[in-house]
Amino acid sequence: MLTEDMRNILGNAREAGWVLEPDAKRLLALAGLTVPRFTLAATLKEAVAAARKIGYPVVVKVVSPDILHKSEFGGVVVGVQNESRLTDIYQELSVLPGFVGLLVEEMLPGSELIVGAKVDFQFGPVILLGIGGTAVEIYQDTVIRMAPLGENDVASMIVGLKGHKLLNGYRGAEPVHIPSLTRLVRDFSTLVMELENEIESIDLNPVKCTGTSCVVADARIMLSG
Repeated sequence: MLTEDMRNILGNAREAGWVLEPDAKRLLALAGLTVPRFTLAATLKEAVAAARKIGYPVVVKVVSPDILHKSEFGGVVVGVQNESRLTDIYQELSVLPGFVGLLVEEMLPGSELIVGAKVDFQFGPVILLGIGGTAVEIYQDTVIRMAPLGENDVASMIVGLKGHKLLNGYRGAEPVHIPSLTRLVRDFSTLVMELENEIESIDLNPVKCTGTSCVVADARIMLSG
């Protein structure tokens, strides 16, 4: 069931046609998905205070309704180590079109996955799971299922990935906590079913998974026309 806060987030994003990342993460958190600690900082002073509270190093991203693909504008900076570097980044990004502020959030370790959804005009909500991050288009390792998803559906999606061995601790790497991944995908599927008439697509990329948790590191929600 969509809450009033969720509906307000969607309503406020209607004009732009998509939900800004801080609001998208708020909506996901309201739905029970795990997101990083983050702050939307409108000023440099707020950004510095946020980074001190979260603890360096941090990730810094531009927030603007005019910038859908942040990386194309150099709008994502990871591993920001100190206030001097944060100040330089603020000065660089604050002149970008439609600048609202900086998203300052904690750095996350873990394997990178993509979890997504699209509302197909014929089949309805379709859920995608794949090996994610910046190399998602190179690997093209994804599986899809029609929503809603049960635990067995998610399990078959995980096994269906060509790179599923990477999630099990391949060559000494830390294995992904499969129960956390399963829960995230199921909760996401439930949310997508609730949003079917509101959205065109949702991309969670990357989702950072470790041996204890899976956290949505980036999110984009495109609204239906």
